[in-house]
This record gives sequence, C-alpha cells and structure tokens, in this order.
Amino acid sequence: MTTNEDLDRILTAAAGVPLTGPHSAPADVRAGWLEAVADVLDAAAGELIELAGQESHLPAGRLTSELKRTTFQARLFATALREGGISPVQVDTPVAGWGSGPRPDLRRTLVPLGPVLVFAASNFPFAFSVFGGDTVSALAAGCPVVVKAHPGHPELSRRTAELVSGALPVPGLFALIEGVEPSLTALRDPRIKAVGFTGSTAGGRALYDIAVNRPEPIPFYGELGSVNPVVVTPEGWAERGGEITAGWLESLLMGSGQFCTNPGVVFVPDAAAFLDGIELVTPGQMLNPAIEQGFGKTTTTMAGLPGVHEAGTGPENGQGVRAMLFRTTLADLADDARALDLEMFGPAGLVVEYDDAGALIELLASVPGQLTGTVHGTADGAEPVAGEAVTALSARAGRVLYNQWPTGVSVTSAQQHGGPYPATTSPLTTSVGLAAIERFRRPVAFQGMPDGLLPPELRRERPASSSPGGAL
Repeated sequence: MTTNEDLDRILTAAAGVPLTGPHSAPADVRAGWLEAVADVLDAAAGELIELAGQESHLPAGRLTSELKRTTFQARLFATALREGGISPVQVDTPVAGWGSGPRPDLRRTLVPLGPVLVFAASNFPFAFSVFGGDTVSALAAGCPVVVKAHPGHPELSRRTAELVSGALPVPGLFALIEGVEPSLTALRDPRIKAVGFTGSTAGGRALYDIAVNRPEPIPFYGELGSVNPVVVTPEGWAERGGEITAGWLESLLMGSGQFCTNPGVVFVPDAAAFLDGIELVTPGQMLNPAIEQGFGKTTTTMAGLPGVHEAGTGPENGQGVRAMLFRTTLADLADDARALDLEMFGPAGLVVEYDDAGALIELLASVPGQLTGTVHGTADGAEPVAGEAVTALSARAGRVLYNQWPTGVSVTSAQQHGGPYPATTSPLTTSVGLAAIERFRRPVAFQGMPDGLLPPELRRERPASSSPGGAL
C-alpha cells in the first residue's frame, strides 16, 4: 500500500508539472510521450501478457489483442495531436461595427485541467488500466496522471507503471498508487483536479459524491453500470431469427459476460422460440473472486424478482459459475421494472417477450441510462418499430447500433462510450475515442494580448483558423 509520505511526494510532483506558459509541453511533445510509452509496452508484450494471464485468467489471444488496442490508442492520439485535429483554437479579430458592440481581439484555446486521478478497471488489464484510455487521454491533454492500481492485477500494474514511468521524461507526469485509503486521500486532495473511473455503480457513486462535495468540486468521469438493451423487431425475427439468437448469445457470453457493453437484456416477439435456439456453454474463469461473488448476488436477486423466471443454466466452469438465462414479459416489467436496472456482470441475460410494440417503445423511454442500445430488424430498417426503437434508445444511450452487437468498442474519432446516469456520471463525454481528451481540458480566452504573451498556437505569426463566433 502507498504510504502517506509517498502519496504526498507523488501529488507534489504532479502539481509541479507546468500546465501553461513557456515550460508546458506543446502538442508534438505530448505526442512523443504517448509514442514512447507505446513502444516500450509493445517491446515488453511477452512479459506483460504472461503477467496479465496469471492474474486475470484471461486467454493469451484476448490479452494480445487488448495490448495492441492499447498501444494503437496511444499512437492514434499522438497522430491527432500532431495533425491538430484535437487541439482546436478560435480566433476573432477586431471588428468595430460588430452587432453587440465593438469586438476585441479574442483568441481561445484549451489548457490542461491539472493532475488527474485514474481508478483502473479490473476487466481490461491493459485497455482500461494503468495505461488505458483515461491515462492516455489525460496525458494527451497535458495532465499529470496518478493511477490507482486495481487489486485484481497488482503485479501487472506495477510492471506496467515501471515501463510507463521510464518512458516519460518529465518528473511528476505519471505515478502509481495502491490501496483504498491512499486513493480516497488523493481524491480529497486539492492538488487533484479531475477523476477517471471505470467500475461498479455503487463504488463509482460513492467516489463521485466525494469528488463533487469537496470544498473545490472537481469533475468525476465515471463509467458505472449498463444492461445495454437489445430490441428484436417482429420483421427482423421472421427474416433471420436464428442468426439473431446466435449473435446475441455470442455477444452475451464474450469474455464470460465481463464486458461493460454486454447485451444483458433482449426484447423479442417470441421468447419460447428464441430460447429454443440457445445452448449454453461453459463460461471461462471469472476475473477475480469479487466479481464471482457479485455475479452470484445479482443472479440471485434477478431470480427473486416478481415475474422473472429461470430459463436455463449451462455447465459449471470449475468455480461454481454457470451461464444463466432468465425470462419475463413486457407486462411483468410494466408492473416492476427493477430487472432493467440490474446489471448481472457475468455470463447471464434476461429475455423479455413483448406482443405490443407501442408498450415496448413506451417502456424503452423510461429505462435507466445506458452505454448502448441495439435494434435488430430487416436490412433496410423500414418497419415502423425499428425507427421508433432507435429514437427511444438514442434518448437513453450513448451509442445506438443496428443489426450489430455492442461488445467491441472501436477507438475512433466518432466513438461515444458514455451515456445518461447510471451508465456514466457525465453523459456529455466519452471515455473511448479521440473525444475523450475533452474531459481533461478547459477553455481560456485571451483578449487584446500581445503576441509574446500568447500561447504558441494563438500567436499571429502562426495564424489559426478564424471563428465566426462573436463576443458576448
């Protein structure tokens, strides 16, 4: 566990990293940081994948692809920083006859928020851990990062942190801490200016409450819980029911169901036929005992809800864990919708039969916030319920898919991995993709400033694109 003395040293060093002014790191330097770390992680891939496999029980193939995704993500941010696509500036030159009064010279840029505390996740030991998306996007923004290691993979976390620290040339730019109490102390410390979190709803909400109730509240970007509902239209079911059933089962059980985008609830017009096409297989080993215990508790809770019935169990995996299916009806959910707010983080899903499309759309409008919502229908989506379901889900989810499955979150410019609470604590942002950098920067406008006092990207000898916006 990190000592109080070590934590104070780490936070002091992080607070000492220049965020603005002549000693702050420009975009191309930050790009170099990310590329350097990506290179050392790739070079140590064999060692890291072996450690990750020992601690997470995930197969080598999955870990290999996850590490590649992690280093690709860093290089994608580096490229975007060099090309200027994620470093926008706006310049308004003086206009005497501006409609709201004379417009001054205004130049707007983005600066780092400050040291960021990142809580690593358990289910992705590379992509959402020590050098995962939160760390990469915060470093890309120019923020120092303090990562709280997840206890599910401590040795991997320590070794990854050693490699990251060795590749970064700026003292205080990155550090790893361990232990619950040190992380809570860091969360309350005024030197921390933002938080990234991936984990449970209960744990994330407790940390969020601390962050926003500090004397100086700070943004808490938490990814919490989601059941990721799927709607199968009657026309889609008639056209390719077997394909949809197989695809749902594959997505549901991927990684033993330990994905935040796991499609845990599916609405179908014929539950009996849907379930007849399913054969449950033996799940892989769970990531750690805490997740295994949590899975047992949530499936027990689901089985005890009014109108919910067990619909099938698969073979045991050696830990006493089985894949499980439950079923209910739309009418039962209308009386008690708690099943739509219960994430069974593991190999389990709920099948909901509906016979009234209007009632289904009405229910979708009231589901808790989700990371994803999916519609499976005909190829052209011409059936009315498809459009209505897409509209309803887009009001409740951060990403809406059609005839695809939500597991697998591509790292791109257009990606949105977020959603209304409880999917996240900040639905305006994403934790995956290039837009993730926006969480860790704030805008500053400079008015009437001589060139020598401006940040380099705003100086007149390096013209920026002009903005049509005006003064307020």
